[in-house]
Amino acid sequence: MITKLVTWPLAPAFAVIRMAEFLCDRAEEQLYDPVRIRRELEDVAADLAAGEISEEEAAAREEELLDRLLRAPRR
Repeated sequence: MITKLVTWPLAPAFAVIRMAEFLCDRAEEQLYDPVRIRRELEDVAADLAAGEISEEEAAAREEELLDRLLRAPRR
């Protein structure tokens, strides 16, 4: 009971920290989502086929996406 009274003024800070951790986790899930990365790779291929980007741009983007896929945390 005394612990709750002493830490009560810090409750908003704890809530902000928990919310930041939650948002960080969700952002990482989206960043490393294999389905999303595959879709982005398909978009790069479509942009290259349509002539919207050069071979060099496509290669750089594909390398970035594959690197993200390989660095994805295992779940």
